[in-house]
Amino acid sequence: MYNFIISGGLGIASYLLLTLAAGLSWWLSLLIAMLLLLGSFLLISRVIMKKVMEIMETVSKDLQGQRVEKAISVLKSGMKYGKWQIYVTGQLNAQIGMIYYMRRDFADAFPYLEKAFFKNWVAMGMLAISYMKRNKKDKMISTFDKSVQWSPKESLLWNLYAYCLNENGETGKAKEVLEKGLKKLPGDEVLEQNLAALNEGKKMKMRSFGDLWFQFHLESLGAIQKHQAASMGAKRRVIRK
Repeated sequence: MYNFIISGGLGIASYLLLTLAAGLSWWLSLLIAMLLLLGSFLLISRVIMKKVMEIMETVSKDLQGQRVEKAISVLKSGMKYGKWQIYVTGQLNAQIGMIYYMRRDFADAFPYLEKAFFKNWVAMGMLAISYMKRNKKDKMISTFDKSVQWSPKESLLWNLYAYCLNENGETGKAKEVLEKGLKKLPGDEVLEQNLAALNEGKKMKMRSFGDLWFQFHLESLGAIQKHQAASMGAKRRVIRK
């Protein structure tokens, strides 16, 4: 990463100059060098992240205007900043993968989701489901395990993990996941209801999560289209009021 190289180089150079040329003590030179290194790193990070945020704002406007291909192109143009700042490439890959996935372009989404930022739990959920559909249950489980480790307060994530396990005939493990989720989110109604449903031999209910649930495309296409139509109808009624 260029940021590490530049900041580290500045720190080393300043330390050598202060000790050899200025004759300062090693500990004072080291302190000043560390401050310069940290200041440089933070300054470059702020500049790069500002540019990334500008890209995200442009992408948001393009998506709202249904200019999907343009939004993807803008995100790809931001990859150059990945050489400067850690995790930028992963964040951009996550966004691209999610856009493709929500368009049902699962084949195009997969390689981007594989390189997505691990703290983006939605992208990780989509990746886990992609593994499930490719009959790679072990990778599905390891992806979900990593995701709940970094995003333990997301109710939908725990329910999604359990849902996928249950769909794969792993009802016992699905119950264990819901129980673990309740330890992180005590009193969560959906986790409790779905755990009770599995204990009674019933199906899990996920539609209370609304659009967040339907974006994973685990319902039938007809059910998704019906939900989208209902959502559009609700929006029209709000506008009229």
